Amino acid sequence: MIRIEPALVVAAIAHGEHGAVARFLTENMGLVAAYVPGGRGRKLRAILQHGHVVALDLVERRPGQLRQATVHPLASNLAMIHGAAAIAMVNYLASLAAATLPEDEPHPRLFPLFEALFAAAGAGSDALTMGAALVRLELALLAELGLGLDLASCAATGTRDDLAFVSPKSRQAVSRAAGLPYAAKLLPLPAFLLAGGPADAAALADGLKLAGHFLLRDLLAGNPAEPRVWAARERLCGLLLAPGQAPG
Repeated sequence: MIRIEPALVVAAIAHGEHGAVARFLTENMGLVAAYVPGGRGRKLRAILQHGHVVALDLVERRPGQLRQATVHPLASNLAMIHGAAAIAMVNYLASLAAATLPEDEPHPRLFPLFEALFAAAGAGSDALTMGAALVRLELALLAELGLGLDLASCAATGTRDDLAFVSPKSRQAVSRAAGLPYAAKLLPLPAFLLAGGPADAAALADGLKLAGHFLLRDLLAGNPAEPRVWAARERLCGLLLAPGQAPG
């Protein structure tokens, strides 16, 4: 038996009369699947909610067999008290991690991004802050899985200055001067992805469009979970960009 903490709950489905098969995102083991005895009971069902932070006692089985886990609550995610955008963020993050990350492959650079954004939703962070963090997370996810964008220099001229677009075909940045004649065929590159800092509503919309294009085309296409994950993302994007979601 091994102890893992913290672990983020990202999926749980009923299995058998009383149990559940759950997936947890962890720093050192990546996505972990395990059978949780009693997971359908009132106490554990409340613990196995998306975004909750738990500790796991994992019992390893023979190769090819599902592990068994005893789950201990560490912290609840309180997105449900902060409104629809926070709830949608938690649900989308959970579905994205469960659908795209391979099991038992550690991704220590991704874990803190998921952990921080789950926490931001649970703390009621504003929509623009959460949205900018989401775009960064999605681009980091693509990069971690070998599908990252090249934003270092212009694909056409090699310049590192005034990068304003991304080619949807090559994933490479394009400078404003080189890209303006072809702007209708390029994706906008918002400045907050290059310079850091906050994003306004227009920049966030551009960032979500950019990340979403490559996420759908290069990562979700052909995934059985694509319709569910993409629907969750579209709902979230609509809430993040809705009038009144930005801080006053």
